[in-house]
Amino acid sequence: MQHVPVMTEEVLEWLAPRDGGVYLDATCGLGSHTRAIAARVGTGLVISNDRDAESLEMARRSIVDTPERIRFTQGPFSTLVARWQAMQLGLAQGLVADLGVSRYQLTTPERGMTFMADGPLDMRMDRSQGETAADICNYSSELELANLIYEYGEERRSRQIARAIAKGRPVTTTGQLCRLITQVTPRTSRTIAPETKTFQALRIAVNHELDEIKALLVALPELVGPGGRVVTISFHSLEDRILKQHFQALGRSGQVRVLTKHVVAPSDDEVRRNPASRSAKLRCVEMAVSEE
Repeated sequence: MQHVPVMTEEVLEWLAPRDGGVYLDATCGLGSHTRAIAARVGTGLVISNDRDAESLEMARRSIVDTPERIRFTQGPFSTLVARWQAMQLGLAQGLVADLGVSRYQLTTPERGMTFMADGPLDMRMDRSQGETAADICNYSSELELANLIYEYGEERRSRQIARAIAKGRPVTTTGQLCRLITQVTPRTSRTIAPETKTFQALRIAVNHELDEIKALLVALPELVGPGGRVVTISFHSLEDRILKQHFQALGRSGQVRVLTKHVVAPSDDEVRRNPASRSAKLRCVEMAVSEE
């Protein structure tokens, strides 16, 4: 499975991993950032987390050059503190969270996250638990669906789409959902397919993604020590808004120093090589050092 990591050089520049340090990759995916950080820590350690057990296993199999520097852990952000503390490693010297969906998840039809191929309407990052996108489509009220699609997808035609889904029940496959969406949503952009925002909304709802991001941000003082850096990459405005507002609040209270006054975007060359990176936004803060 080919995976093109996003902004790897920028992540390393802002994270600034040091020899002997302990670092946390909160979103391992297929392991690209984990591998790059492990190459910089020398005798240090990278703890690599993901809620997707399948992605984590593929990362484990693919990272063969520095296995002694990497330890894997599986679960959502909301359980990360408990799992981290159980490792008894103290506080990390840095954390990176690439919040994008992995290419594996988006290109594997049976995961149900892509509208490019037909598959079961699943969308769970952890397929061992929780409701699926089909459950939401089939058992939510039309109003609940409309609100969800509007809030998480910022889709102006949310009411029409929700009505089409309600009339088309039961909805069990991505192909079926696509047909219902395109019946009421004409294509108005060359770059954004009509299904994009609804699929995003359902995926966010299925995985409680925004609540999980908030859980990670609240947990930062229990994960990263003074002087440690936190690097995040977001891919849509809902994620970035949460990150921006939380980091600004922490900065005003003196808990962090905001290092990126403006978001860092991928280079023009990276966007040419990997168009999927075009919406990436990197932010970095440094945990405050006590003056005592």
